Amino acid sequence: MSEPLLEARGVTRYFGHVQALSGADLAIYPGEICALIGDNGAGKSTLVKILSGAEQPSSGEIRLNGKPVVFASPAEAQRQGIATVYQDLALAPELTPAENLFLGREQLRSGLLGRLGFLDRPAMRAKAREQFEQIGVRLRSQKVPIASLSGGQRQSVAIARAAMWADKVVFLDEPTAALGVVQTERTLDLIRRVRDSGIAVVLISHNMTQVLQIADRIEVMRLGRKAVSVRAEDADVDILVRAMTSGSLKETRP
Repeated sequence: MSEPLLEARGVTRYFGHVQALSGADLAIYPGEICALIGDNGAGKSTLVKILSGAEQPSSGEIRLNGKPVVFASPAEAQRQGIATVYQDLALAPELTPAENLFLGREQLRSGLLGRLGFLDRPAMRAKAREQFEQIGVRLRSQKVPIASLSGGQRQSVAIARAAMWADKVVFLDEPTAALGVVQTERTLDLIRRVRDSGIAVVLISHNMTQVLQIADRIEVMRLGRKAVSVRAEDADVDILVRAMTSGSLKETRP
């Protein structure tokens, strides 16, 4: 296996007297789908927030391409090629898909009009179409507000935006939790295409059947740290439940 692209080593995080992470480790490799699972309170969300710059560790080390790094903010992590899609998607409902892809990164027209603040909307629409085509996003329309699209299409736009600006790692927090069966399958296909483009995808999910279906590798967290790492092909739901509850792949006997 290649060297980790993004790595957490011995990360701790305290919120007052509460310890959310107690020496958590996580290694993410290029071009893989890594599922991060665990019971509520296992520390998954806190670890992801630290790796994406939304939280700072109390101790421990984050490494990017083998070198220690500090992400002072999500914007800094994004500049380093790391993006997160949370369950709320952070989309502007009144804007079009293309406008959402460039939200906060709007392109100005050249010359005087650009200096006056005029946006280059044709260029942004063209680049948005290219991004959607590259990873296979199919939208009912690219000219309507995001609010008029289905939940699955809004999720696709959020993932496409993350993959457009992050060239290393995309974290997805329960991306199919609010989707129906057909929309879920389309979203899983999109996640595979993002992985196949060379971007590492970290999937945070409670749906173990789905995790086994899509992940290359599964990391199980328990009590604020990594308990088990297993390839998806070597696991099943019973094994994952055992790892979440006992911190071991071995069957416990009374």
